Amino acid sequence: MRALRLKNVLLGLLVVVGTQVVALGQSSPAFDRQKLDTYLEKLGEENKMMGVLTIDSAGSGGYHKTVGFRDIDNNSRANRETTYRIGSITKTYTTTLIMQLVDEGELSLSTSLADYYPQMPQAEQITIEHLLRHQSGLYNFTNASDYPGWMTEPRSKDELLEIFYEDDPQFEPGSQTSYSNTNYVLLQFVLEDITGQSYSDLLQKRIVEPLNLQHTHYGDAIEPQNNEALSYQGKDGQWQLAPETDLSIPGGAGAVVSTNDEMITFIRALFDGKLVSQESLDKMTDIKQGFGIGLTKVPFNERYAFGHNGGIDGFQSHLSYFPEEDVAIALTTNGLQYSMNDILIGALSIYFGRDFKIPSFDEKTITLSVDQMKKYVGTYTTNQLPIDIEVFIEKETLKAQATGQQAFPLTANSKTKFRFDPAGVVMEFDSLNGGQYQQFILNQAGGSYPFIRKETSNN
Repeated sequence: MRALRLKNVLLGLLVVVGTQVVALGQSSPAFDRQKLDTYLEKLGEENKMMGVLTIDSAGSGGYHKTVGFRDIDNNSRANRETTYRIGSITKTYTTTLIMQLVDEGELSLSTSLADYYPQMPQAEQITIEHLLRHQSGLYNFTNASDYPGWMTEPRSKDELLEIFYEDDPQFEPGSQTSYSNTNYVLLQFVLEDITGQSYSDLLQKRIVEPLNLQHTHYGDAIEPQNNEALSYQGKDGQWQLAPETDLSIPGGAGAVVSTNDEMITFIRALFDGKLVSQESLDKMTDIKQGFGIGLTKVPFNERYAFGHNGGIDGFQSHLSYFPEEDVAIALTTNGLQYSMNDILIGALSIYFGRDFKIPSFDEKTITLSVDQMKKYVGTYTTNQLPIDIEVFIEKETLKAQATGQQAFPLTANSKTKFRFDPAGVVMEFDSLNGGQYQQFILNQAGGSYPFIRKETSNN
């Protein structure tokens, strides 16, 4: 479960594909399939990605490619029916269920959270729409420092609510936007309270059965023998098994399991009016402060798709739909050591006949001692973005962390250049003074942002 432009791309909610000009056609183009195959196979060979890419034009299923394994230890390769945890793409399914109740007159977007959970901070001021748009001000419980220590253990509704009740609000409801998984777990609870049915049953009866989906469901413990993908994290260029979140925790924020084909069936049905009314779809695609309702606008130069990203454990995923061009794209991965944004740009550039050079992936890396790492440690700020970035050492690893986001490790290509491939981040340091670097340029998603050290004392 995880993000918009620079400050949120690090979290993986939304991929911004906007660095290349692409002229999308009205039907599936005659593209260089061999080149796209080669690109994805190269990503697999270099241990940059394991997963599945599908591009669908007008429901034609124009391209599909699977790379890597669902279970490395047992040498089990993934295939078209392999299921993946899709993380925060679940939020689009949850929103669809909410909007169905709105269409049926069972719920209003203006309904107060206090009608269901008056103990929540600022419950009287928080509406269902605030929850859907991440404007509630509720603290994102998955950001808590102790979350990794208990995320693999089951939690009941009451236990989760107790955690939510204790967290202080972050801002006045409606005054700003801040991504919070707490919002969508609460929306799951509201759905269950209104209908008297579990989220799993609602998903089955209201989405899975009407669309005749065979592989989409509320997830449980992963069973690779049932063609379910395990997830992996990169370490020293290799894959190691990632911790497995107990899906009783993310619920309506991130517990759905599916395949690319079935995600595309879902998003096409959503935009074809098979799941919600046109009025509800219009509200979902109405972007305010960067977010719609369960969807976000994904720019591809002059063109736009609507969709969502997901991230949970070692899984990362993307689903979006270009309404004007009738093109859908889904990317699910169970191992990623490269920028998802760059993969999507490359894939779509090839698909629509634009210039694209397949990377060689031959950039060398170096190892720094802890004493050498100390030169970079500190807090850096910029006047171009509303975030600071802290650089620090943890367990002999140099890491960076942007305000309100998760820390990420930095790989050194030289004594001044570092990268974090999963988010497409490159940090280039300069101005060594008094044994410490004074600034760096952050490059990501086609943008460059200068950061300057906030303090000059040793850290």
